[in-house]
Amino acid sequence: MAGRINDDDVKAVRDAVPIDAVVSEYLQLRSAGGGNLKGLCPFHDEKSPSFQVSPSKGLFHCFGCQEGGDTIAFVMKIDHLSFSETVERLAALAGITLRYEEGGYNPTHQRGERVRLVEAHKAAAQFYVEQLDSAEAEIGRKFLAERGFDQSAAEHFGVGYSPAGWDHLTRYLRGKGFSDKELTLSGLSQEGRRGPIDRFRGRLMWPIRDITGEVVGFGARKLRDDDNGPKYLNTPETAIYKKSQVLYGIDLAKKEIAKTSRAVVVEGYTDVMACHLAGVTTAIATCGTSFGGDHIKILRRLLMDNASAEVVFTFDGDAAGQKAALRAFEDDQKFAAETSIAITPGGMDPCDLRLAKGDAAVASLVETRTPLFEFAIRHVVSRHNLETPAGRAAALDEAAPIVANIKNIAIQHESAVQLAGILGILDTQFVVKRVAQLARWARDRGGRGPAAPQDRRPTPSYDAAPSHPSGPALNLRSPAHRTERELLKLALQRPELVSPAFDAYGADEFTAPPYAAVRQVIEEAGGAEQGAQNASDYLAQVREAAPNDTVRALVTELAVEPIMRKTVDEIYAGEQLIRVRLRAVDRRILDVQGTLARLGGPHADPEQLAAVQNELWVLQQYAQSLRNHGAAAL
Repeated sequence: MAGRINDDDVKAVRDAVPIDAVVSEYLQLRSAGGGNLKGLCPFHDEKSPSFQVSPSKGLFHCFGCQEGGDTIAFVMKIDHLSFSETVERLAALAGITLRYEEGGYNPTHQRGERVRLVEAHKAAAQFYVEQLDSAEAEIGRKFLAERGFDQSAAEHFGVGYSPAGWDHLTRYLRGKGFSDKELTLSGLSQEGRRGPIDRFRGRLMWPIRDITGEVVGFGARKLRDDDNGPKYLNTPETAIYKKSQVLYGIDLAKKEIAKTSRAVVVEGYTDVMACHLAGVTTAIATCGTSFGGDHIKILRRLLMDNASAEVVFTFDGDAAGQKAALRAFEDDQKFAAETSIAITPGGMDPCDLRLAKGDAAVASLVETRTPLFEFAIRHVVSRHNLETPAGRAAALDEAAPIVANIKNIAIQHESAVQLAGILGILDTQFVVKRVAQLARWARDRGGRGPAAPQDRRPTPSYDAAPSHPSGPALNLRSPAHRTERELLKLALQRPELVSPAFDAYGADEFTAPPYAAVRQVIEEAGGAEQGAQNASDYLAQVREAAPNDTVRALVTELAVEPIMRKTVDEIYAGEQLIRVRLRAVDRRILDVQGTLARLGGPHADPEQLAAVQNELWVLQQYAQSLRNHGAAAL
């Protein structure tokens, strides 16, 4: 087994792969000003973007959950990889050949489990694509053709064919160097009576890719009557495939979803293909499971919860389709985006609709959508007899809570008015007030106390790394804390503006312990002057010098957080240097004055008294000089 990756190669990988390019594979980023980018954090749920990326520094930081670090740290966290697996993946992306210490480069060294499983799926996908041209796969090509998909469509989506024999793929992957254990763990093979056999046999194969485009699983469609398996057979849950966390087509649709702020959710692989070929390139589908919370998280990071963002669900008009639509409505309020439903005519899915009426019909299906909450309301109301007062009252009792749950107050009000019209209740204000009352009761039952002040943060330990690093205990309304924070940001982001003066500042000049810890780390990394001379490695050295994850997270946060002035120059930097130093001198003057008061009296030691008086005089003169001459007096 190979040793650790050469440090120079790790640095080369870190420098070669832009952090914004990597992060953009997982979420939509927009300008945050000052050269930074922002988006919805992929590591915790949030309604407004607090996740920031600094391309120039190669760092990210979330001001909500305090996660942060460099490109390697981001990939490790989001894809649950080890350090070496992450570096290997990024090196492959950048075309960098890694060297391993303790024996040098070894092209056959053992790779991390996840990397190996991904490589096995990539090889399997290519194998299946090649098999689609075989004589045996004629039945698969016919299936595609009957649904309006030609060879170029199959190539675009990577559709392939799994041979009907017992172990064609298994033997092929063994020849590529994969072990039987890896093939079983990947879900591509399963245990047979005489060893591993292919899981998928004699089926049309759709590769299921994650948001970065890596193949992590397959969907297999039955083609023959003598196949006793289910109509669709998916990869089992593995280390790289969780069906509740993948969306088919997301790799092809993500850029258009981010661009148009719209996602179209369909029910199957062929529906995704039909939509994309018809020009609806934001179409995606779940993989053998209902649309749920983890799917919502994926879409929210791409949609950025814009006011105009929209998720359109397409369902058949039959009972099962209506049931699926109502299930989707249960999660409606987890989106800030508007959710709508498009019911396919005559019970046809998008694939059938394209065959019957062409591409234009599929595109118009999405345009004739109905708000999902309106669909849910009409579904509930349809169960009651609106011709009688009792029926209208019962329908109002059941439908009003649905409207009350709509978080957007403006939409809630409009929907209440609409509900009155649907029910035939002439007194519209009665319905509006009823809905508003239910909404207030729901909020009261939530039991939420007063919001915590935004300028207070939980207190972590700065002596040892906690299991879940969080922000420092700081009161950002304090002028002293604000100025100290600003000076540290300058020392990390623009060290040339504050050095060498900053390096003469002691940790005791920073009143907040977290800031004192960062000041100490900067000193241990060579100081701000080192940053001014060697900007490319400076932040990495400061982060490496941190004694624990808490301090390291704060360094990252301060390195990414925008400086509070549009024009950042020597004058502004000098102002921060003076304010921190002056407050430190004033604090010392108060201490010395207290000492002088305690020494006063008939029994005071004359020499000690004179020394304290002299120190007080020097401090007062220095404070006056700082006030009169500014940075020139430092």
